Amino acid sequence: MKSNELLLDAFGRIRDTVGTTLEGTDGEALVRRPSGNGNSIAWLIWHLSRVEDAQLASAAGLEQVWTSQGFVGRFDLPLPIRDTGYGHSTGQVDAVKAPPELLLEYYDAVHRQTVAFLITLGDEDFDRIVDTRWDPPVTLGVRLISTIADCLQHVGQAAYAKGLNPAPAD
Repeated sequence: MKSNELLLDAFGRIRDTVGTTLEGTDGEALVRRPSGNGNSIAWLIWHLSRVEDAQLASAAGLEQVWTSQGFVGRFDLPLPIRDTGYGHSTGQVDAVKAPPELLLEYYDAVHRQTVAFLITLGDEDFDRIVDTRWDPPVTLGVRLISTIADCLQHVGQAAYAKGLNPAPAD
């Protein structure tokens, strides 16, 4: 198996869990915050989508799906255009509201861009420096793994939050 095939599998698992988490989740459950101050499912899915979008677009030299495909306007959040959710206040977390269909549509568009980039990579690409603001500078391989780790944590949190308040039985 090639390195990019492993990465495709990892990002595919994020996509699968995003879909499963949003399936059957209503608007009220999406914005409910565990213990009243935890991150909502809507915020977690939006944030992990923004993280993957921003990190992969930067590494690939592409425009973010958020702006290139008009999701910034469709979500119409009271946040700066490049906001990804890092350091959000409780009010900013509350401001992230969207129906499950829009959250999934955005993540799917991000995932498609991620896949299109990953299939072009060979093993020699993973040592390329993509961020010199750190010491040591960040390679593409490290950026991809850190993005996977962050997104898996957040999608796991969203799935857990859904489990705290499961949909009522028919």
